[in-house]
Amino acid sequence: MTSTYAVVARVVVRLAVLLLAGAGSLAAQATAPTRLSLGDAARLAARQNAGAEQARFRAQQAEARIAQRRADILPNVSAVAVQSGRTFNSATFGIDFPSVPGQPPLFDRNGEVIGPNNAFDVRGRVSENLIDFGAYSRIKSARTFAAASTADAASVAEQSASQAAVAYLRALRADAQIQARMADSVLADSLLGIAREQVAAGVGVGLDVTRAQAQLASIRAQLISARNERDRSHLDLQRAVGLPADAPIVLSDSLDRLPLGDAPGNEAELVRTAMRSRPDLRAAALQLDAANEQVTAIRAERLPTIGILADVGFIGAANKKFSGATHLLDTYTWALQLSLPIFEGGRREGRIQEQRAVANEVATRRRDLEQAAAIEVRGALLDLASAREQVGAARERLRLAEQEVTQARDRFRAGVAGNADVITASLLLNTSRTQLVDALANYQSARLALARAEGTTTTLP
Repeated sequence: MTSTYAVVARVVVRLAVLLLAGAGSLAAQATAPTRLSLGDAARLAARQNAGAEQARFRAQQAEARIAQRRADILPNVSAVAVQSGRTFNSATFGIDFPSVPGQPPLFDRNGEVIGPNNAFDVRGRVSENLIDFGAYSRIKSARTFAAASTADAASVAEQSASQAAVAYLRALRADAQIQARMADSVLADSLLGIAREQVAAGVGVGLDVTRAQAQLASIRAQLISARNERDRSHLDLQRAVGLPADAPIVLSDSLDRLPLGDAPGNEAELVRTAMRSRPDLRAAALQLDAANEQVTAIRAERLPTIGILADVGFIGAANKKFSGATHLLDTYTWALQLSLPIFEGGRREGRIQEQRAVANEVATRRRDLEQAAAIEVRGALLDLASAREQVGAARERLRLAEQEVTQARDRFRAGVAGNADVITASLLLNTSRTQLVDALANYQSARLALARAEGTTTTLP
């Protein structure tokens, strides 16, 4: 019996371990961090950023308006059934019916109630505009507006991708700053150890220890600020890509691993690529086409329209209790209608004038966007060339600063000089590391600005 209990106990323990392991794996999957590269962040933001989603919904609204416009040329079918009762005041007829001499008048001259007259009527109605040039033009305009809304949604998605890429670069810069400050803190701690060793050996002074401690405290304060900047930048990145604030993110890139020194290409070719690829330029062109088509649609309202109408049903008398109908007979109405607008008080001309102004506004905005795109491409190329040179200068400055720190530390360790030179050199090294991080970040920002000017942010690796 005891052995049976032991076997059961072991089985229960194993099941509990398996359940706990399964729960742990599920929890690990639930909290698994999202690995993002620069291109992944851009594409994710273009897909699920709130602004991009709202723009896509606006495009869907524009698509729905095409069906609304198409309804103007499709048949309109309706059915109605009416059971009614009505009484009349004979005095409202306005007809003085003559009466036979000696007989009372057919209706009381002071009026009398006649009825109720109960009727039952059920019928169907079909109407359709056979020829309506204005409706055809409005449908075409609605389709162009829908295409423009789709292009505008792509433009908003590209903007969201650019914002996410900028947030990603800010996070990379914050990570690089933390690495630089950690390297500075290692150096400051090493200098503090050397100063303490020299004081203990009787070859140093307390002032060197104090200087080293002050330098280490300053570096720690910078490290705390860098960590806060990193955490804030990750929060901004999470919002930019549309992830929850509690979703962990791992950056798969770094400022050192991102492409550096790649040739951007010919300036004229890049400008042509921007004119061809930027979704905001496509949206502006389609909006201009839609505005011009709207002018055409309003003008088409001057043309005649031809429509047909058919009304078929049954009508008959209903008894006084409204429980049925008698003597139902089929009746119909058909009509062929020609409508020609003649004068509307100048309303149509005012609408045409307004829509022309809208088209002129869109045309001006399109020209401005084209000029801005060309300037943005040229400016990004200038910034890219300058940033590349700055990276080279910053690396050379960092190399010299490291060399100066090494020489000053050797002199300090040998007791030839105090640690004032080492502190000064370490401050220069701190600044040089920061400048290199800034130079790398500026280069990647210029690279991102060029992609944004071309409209190719979502194609970044």
